[in-house]
Amino acid sequence: MTVKDDSFTNWKNREEIAESMIPMIGKLHRERDVTVLVHSRSLVNKSVVSILKTHRFARQIAGEELSVTETLPFLQALTTLDLGPSQIDIGMLAATYKADTRGLSVEEFTAEAVAGATGENKIERREPRDVVLYGFGRIGRLVARLLIEKTGSGNGLRLRAIVVRRGGDQDIVKRASLLRRDSIHGQFQGTITVDEAKSTIVANGNEIKVIYANDPSEVDYTAYGINDAILIDNTGKWRDRAGLSHHLRPGIAKVVLTAPGKGDVPNIVHGVNHDTIKPDDQVISCASCTTNAIVPPLKAMADEYGVLRGHVETVHSFTNDQNLLDNYHKADRRGRSAPLNMVITETGAASAVAKALPELKAPITGSSIRVPVPDVSIAILSLRLGRETTREEVLDYLRNVSLTSPLKRQIDFITAPDAVSSDFIGSRHASIVDAGATKVDGDNAILYLWYDNEFGYSCQVIRVVQHVSGVEYPTYPAPAV
Repeated sequence: MTVKDDSFTNWKNREEIAESMIPMIGKLHRERDVTVLVHSRSLVNKSVVSILKTHRFARQIAGEELSVTETLPFLQALTTLDLGPSQIDIGMLAATYKADTRGLSVEEFTAEAVAGATGENKIERREPRDVVLYGFGRIGRLVARLLIEKTGSGNGLRLRAIVVRRGGDQDIVKRASLLRRDSIHGQFQGTITVDEAKSTIVANGNEIKVIYANDPSEVDYTAYGINDAILIDNTGKWRDRAGLSHHLRPGIAKVVLTAPGKGDVPNIVHGVNHDTIKPDDQVISCASCTTNAIVPPLKAMADEYGVLRGHVETVHSFTNDQNLLDNYHKADRRGRSAPLNMVITETGAASAVAKALPELKAPITGSSIRVPVPDVSIAILSLRLGRETTREEVLDYLRNVSLTSPLKRQIDFITAPDAVSSDFIGSRHASIVDAGATKVDGDNAILYLWYDNEFGYSCQVIRVVQHVSGVEYPTYPAPAV
């Protein structure tokens, strides 16, 4: 048999194993609210090839490829346990098992590693928490996709309604079509139907009421059977507590803003300061996409090396706030054609660092350039560190942070020498460290951080909503602190 045949046979064998994993992953998710991960990447509702690619990607992080033959025994062991709602990383189980020297079987090791999610320790499954989207633009539709994807067994979060201004004839049909098809993020994974008479969109069995209103004061959500809901404001029209509090209508318990909050509104970056949210906080902000991209790696660097000062330059994709062609705009440069120009503009991300990371006393400055791409941005973070180091040390540290730390859902790591912006469309991380572009000279470090400013940010929003709703399930094995 030739080498080519050997490679093909190996591929077919791995395909067969991945195929056998799909029903186990699906059953754990539907029946027990267990999300199976490989190095922080969900395997729920993934195809055979996607499962294999996710395993192969581990080489970018851990330095060697992870095989489905290694993770299958841990998945099989999980199906025999009395599991409660949780997230379980079979990639990390396989890695930590290799390093364990006690001679335990896979079944014994797995049971021990996930003990906090089994038997008397497991979390009880909760009733679904209602969620309302106020606004249905770029972020609103991506958040909707994520909420529908995460419905799982029907527990957790449940998208109940969308509030928009009526746009004209066939408004609901056009909005459903925008949810179904996206020029950047592709087709919706599932089925969507519209009931115009009931003003309802049904997406993968989720009935979503479309409520037409020009102002928050016009809506009584209890009239639609919505109670104790979390409302996600995607419009950015209101940024301060007084404005956002108008959403606290009958049926709404909390308001989450998908833009930087002003005044005393807490700016939350999940993974960094989400544990500062108080149970009685009714209005919070998820800050900006750029703040979410820079704060986790900034915290990681400050924790290990100390940061004396820094500057962030964001090269940002254009947004709906800019004009397609030159026209009047209240801002100085955003009126110039977005697809034809690089546009210097301001960013509030640097000043927002103080809100999300108050313990960092170092001054951080920032500026931004909008460029003619529709999605994915890069933040260039230049830091003066508290001690000298080397490029190799920084890269090893950040690789480990992305793999095993509490920030592993926020920080990703890539070593591909030919990576470009479009490679990161659909990334679920807040930012991705580009190892090849990283520069270190003594106590100066420059990090290049890619981020999907639409989808990655939307994932961060969902994590915050899961946290405040009480359905952010623990991850096993527990990340290293």
